[in-house]
Amino acid sequence: MSTPPLRLFFALPCPEPLATSIALWREAARCEGKAVATHNLHLTLAFLGQQPRGCVAELKAIAENLAGEPFTLRLDQLRCWHNGLLHLSPDHPPPALLALAANLQDGLHAAGFAIERRPFHPHLTLARHCPHLPGAAAPTFDWPVNQFALFASENTASGAHYRALGNWPLLPQDSNERFTQ
Repeated sequence: MSTPPLRLFFALPCPEPLATSIALWREAARCEGKAVATHNLHLTLAFLGQQPRGCVAELKAIAENLAGEPFTLRLDQLRCWHNGLLHLSPDHPPPALLALAANLQDGLHAAGFAIERRPFHPHLTLARHCPHLPGAAAPTFDWPVNQFALFASENTASGAHYRALGNWPLLPQDSNERFTQ
């Protein structure tokens, strides 16, 4: 009997106090659709899909060697894509975020992982199957980003649960000797 694959992705985990603030705003704004659980709020950097369990060590090694600096992410745009994905996004994505996502995706491709090559549109999903934008004004949330993580998406009786398999700090270049890029 073979071991089932894992559904994997790299993301910025939303810190608990910020996730709670976002969830409270979402509830007050009466956003329609299927809300993403507060503990699952994140911003995806690279989606890997179904992968064999044995590749986790290689993915961790890629993350360990990735350069990245901390930054503040301002989520100030409320949007709903044609597929019903209600999300918050930055009007001006920080260069450090764009560089982190690009370097991660380049590292994954160089290691032979097949991930989609499409433009990176940073967003934090609030709800799925949302028919339209809520009437509330777009909020502004400032997110101090200082880490990224590898997650496994697991289906449970209560819905999807995202389990962190590893976390890596984002450190200023002059204080971080382990980053070589």
